[in-house]
Amino acid sequence: MSTATTILTEDELRRLKTPARREKLFRFASYFSPLLLLLIWELSSQFNLIDRRFFPAPSAIAETAWRMIVSLELFEHMGATLRRVGIGYMMGAIPGITLGLILGLSQPARRILGPIFSALYPVPKIAILPLILLIFGVGDASKFVVIAIGVFFLMFYNTMGGVLQTPQIYMDVAKNAGASRFQTFTRIAFPAALPSIFTGLKLAAGSSYIIIAAAEFLGARSGVGFFIWASWQTFAVSRMFVGIVVISVMGYLTILALEALERHFVAWAKN
Repeated sequence: MSTATTILTEDELRRLKTPARREKLFRFASYFSPLLLLLIWELSSQFNLIDRRFFPAPSAIAETAWRMIVSLELFEHMGATLRRVGIGYMMGAIPGITLGLILGLSQPARRILGPIFSALYPVPKIAILPLILLIFGVGDASKFVVIAIGVFFLMFYNTMGGVLQTPQIYMDVAKNAGASRFQTFTRIAFPAALPSIFTGLKLAAGSSYIIIAAAEFLGARSGVGFFIWASWQTFAVSRMFVGIVVISVMGYLTILALEALERHFVAWAKN
């Protein structure tokens, strides 16, 4: 009997260890899968399995990137793009969050203004870029505005949705306790909407880089988007790939930073 019990316990332990081992394997694969992809790409390019005119080897792209880093050219374009994204992002996020909280708490305001936002949201932001360029010129002001518009709607809808999902009992308790509208706004609605707000912030960050790349294609003399477009015009494919990789990394690092802030400020949401 004791032997059977021992064998059963070992089997259970083995079954318990299997998911942990599988998780370690998946984690290991996630670390090295990008490197494996680069290796396949490099070998395919070296052995002429793909057209190097359109897909240069990663080693050639890395060499081009290094030359641009040494000459500081890459940092100049990155700085211009980051400045435009940062300013436009704040211009859109702050009013988007504020109006999302207000309309989430006020049903009359939601009924009056909601249809207006619903009608404007589907309009492609790049489609109105010519109008924005006409009004604000080809300088940085037009880049700020087009990014702000794209960010605003994402923040507005995510914030308002977060407020509307707040359990009504919290609002009732605040009302019975004599909380003012401002206290309800800051103590109930805003904290309850924070998870949705951070979701909106991450979505808006990705959209910001998409919008700025397109905006810099049309009306800029600096920035990663301008650099990609200029490389395409001269058929400098390696330089174009450098720009694509750089804007991807910039967006990825921005989202990582927002996720770190989310873990710090909204740790309670995991529970």
